[in-house]
Amino acid sequence: MTMTASVDWLKNEAINFKTKSGSGHTVVVDSKQELGARPMELMLMGLGGCASYDVVSILQKSRQNISDVRCEVSAKRADSIPAVFTDIHLHFIITGKDIKESQVAKAIELSATKYCSASKMLADGGVVITHDYEIVGE
Repeated sequence: MTMTASVDWLKNEAINFKTKSGSGHTVVVDSKQELGARPMELMLMGLGGCASYDVVSILQKSRQNISDVRCEVSAKRADSIPAVFTDIHLHFIITGKDIKESQVAKAIELSATKYCSASKMLADGGVVITHDYEIVGE
C-alpha cells in the first residue's frame, strides 16, 4: 500500500508549511507553533491516534460499554541533535459503564504489540514506549 503527502512552504517570515495528505486533509506545520504544530508533535499525535483507534476498536469488539477514550502522550527527547524521541508514554483514560480492567489491559497490549504501526515503527527504532491506563466509571 502506498501513501502520499505533499508539503508546501508558506513563504512567509517564519518557516512553516501547509501539508496535505493523499486523502486530502491539510495540516499546518510550524517550528515556532504560531500557525500549527511542530513536526515532532505531529508524530506524537499520530502515535496517540493510532493507538487510540486500536483500543477503541478492540474494546467495542469485546462489547465494553465505553463512552470516551482519551490518550495523553508524553515524550522525552535526546539532548543532542538529532533530538530523537528516547521515551514515550501513553496514558489512556477509559470512561464507561462496567468496564472490565482485563479487557482494557488486553486492548492496550494488543495495540502496542500487534496492531499499531506507529508504535511498532518507533519501538523498532529504539524508542522505549510505555503505557498505563485508568478507568473512569459513569
